[in-house]
Order: sequence, then C-alpha cells, then structure tokens
Amino acid sequence: MSLEAQRLREILANIADEATAGINGAGDYNGDGDYHEEHGGDGALDESAPDRTAYCALKFLPTRLLTKAAETATKINPVNAPAFGPMASLPDVVSLAPPLAIAVLTSKYWGPRPRQLTVSFMESTPADLRKRIISHMNAWSTAACITFVATSGVGDIRISRGPGGYWSYLGTDILHIPKNRQTMNLEGFTMATDEKEYKRVVRHETGHTLGFPHEHMRKALVARIDPEKAYRWFLETYGWDKATVDQQVLTALNERSLMATPPDQTSIMCYQLPGLITKDGKPIVGGMDINATDYAFAGKIYPRVGRAMATEDEHEGAWSEAEDIEVLV
Repeated sequence: MSLEAQRLREILANIADEATAGINGAGDYNGDGDYHEEHGGDGALDESAPDRTAYCALKFLPTRLLTKAAETATKINPVNAPAFGPMASLPDVVSLAPPLAIAVLTSKYWGPRPRQLTVSFMESTPADLRKRIISHMNAWSTAACITFVATSGVGDIRISRGPGGYWSYLGTDILHIPKNRQTMNLEGFTMATDEKEYKRVVRHETGHTLGFPHEHMRKALVARIDPEKAYRWFLETYGWDKATVDQQVLTALNERSLMATPPDQTSIMCYQLPGLITKDGKPIVGGMDINATDYAFAGKIYPRVGRAMATEDEHEGAWSEAEDIEVLV
C-alpha cells in the first residue's frame, strides 16, 4: 500500500467509531426491519427556548445490514476497507464476530473520483424550494469533487420535510435505505425558512451524506462534558435516555486526527453544546456554516483534480506539436 493511501486510510478511520454505535442498537429499524422514529435534530442551541428539532441524531443501519454496507462502501472506494493493525485497538471491536468487526471498521466515503449524486423529494416540493435546498448541498462542491443534482425519478438522496427533526444517514449507507424512504430529513423547511438555517442545517446534513461524523465527538471535546449534567439536561430538554446521550454525545471518536488538526468546535459538523453541561461552564460553540477546516478536509477526501493539476492551457506553450516524441515501451 502506498504511503498516501495509508495516510488516507488513517484519516478515514475516524468514521469507523461512529458505526460502532450502530452495533449497540442505534438506527431506524426495529428487529423486524421496520422503521421507528428517534428523538433528534441538529445544530445550534437556544438554551432559553429549546427547539425540539435542534439536534441531529445521526442515523445508523440495522445490525443485519452492517456487513453488506461495508462491502458496498469498499467496492465504491477501496480505501474504505479496514486496515487491521492500528485499527484493531478500536473499542468494542475485539468482542465482535469477524464479519461484524469488519463492518464496524469500514468507512463510508464515496471515493476520490468526481461523482454526481441525484436528489429527489418525498413530498410535493415547489421548484424554487428544491433548487434552494440543492444549492446549499452544493456548497460543499466548492472544495469537493462530489456534486448534487435534481432528478424527477428516485434520487440517491431522498429528502423529506415531514416530522422527525433533522437527520441523515452516513455516506454510502444511503444506498441501503429502501427506495420509498428518505435518507435525509429537513422537518418544516420552506422558502420562508431563514437563510441561516439553510446554512446551519442543510449543509450539516449534507456533510453526513458525504460521510462526515459529528466533530463534537472528538475526544478533547467529549472530555469537556460532565456526563451526569448531560444526562439530566438532554432528558429534560429532548427526552433522550442515557443510552441515546451516550451514543450521540458522549462516545468519543477514535483519535485519528482529521488531517492532523486539533478538534474544531466551529466546524459545521459540531453541535452547539451549552455551558450547563460542560465541566468548566463554557459552551462548545458549534458551527453555523462550513468553515475553512471543513472545506480543507472535504477537498482532501474528495479532491478536485483541477485544483491539483496545471490547466491544459498552462502546458500549451511548452513546445510545439512537431517537437513531440514517440515513447516506445
């Protein structure tokens, strides 16, 4: 394996810890394969008037599909495949049967080649609203080689604006969601929704669709949270039980630093967490839009070739066509 591929694999390993939560019963399916709702929403928090859609409870596949999803992710992007050795130290993995362990250690990224993901809507949605939502999804395309395009058919990404808060499935997992169900939920979004909410919510959920986990689950940020205060606050405010708080807030990602950068509490992928639940009384500020670190990470995982290579025009004046030589091998 090349040094570059190994480095990329180490970066992608961050996502594997998110999947561990799926082993513990998280997700949208019950044991019979039917969906059920979870508490949750996304993003910034107003402590004085909590919005029940304010947090994003990341969605996971049912346990029975984890191995198949791992196989899919690896076929789409071979670097997603787990590298045993350093990754063997991931928590809770050693007790799993081999196929499930492989599933937990598999990342969810779409791969470095340019790709279009189609988008459709579950409900009748005005054309201007569809266009507005997709334009915010494509904010990531400023740095990344993945773009999002509308389709009149059934999209790779299927958006509902119905009840259930704000959430998305993670990366390539969306390919395993039944075609008659959404892969992303944007409860109540209309043309009257504030532009700040489009930046905060739509771009965050699109980050999950690209395969990015929650930044607030980096070890250094989790260490700032007082568990007992968090259990009490999330129960009183959102009705979350202890297991949900553990899964969505207190389970730290394995520390394979994203591009060797420190935890970024201003990332769009980070919750805003109140000082009421931190040990020092200071809030985790959270991100309201894609920041420079987010763009840099997206560009590394999904590189736009044109940014890394000279343009054709830059090469044109090097010499004339008559001087070209034929290479024989």
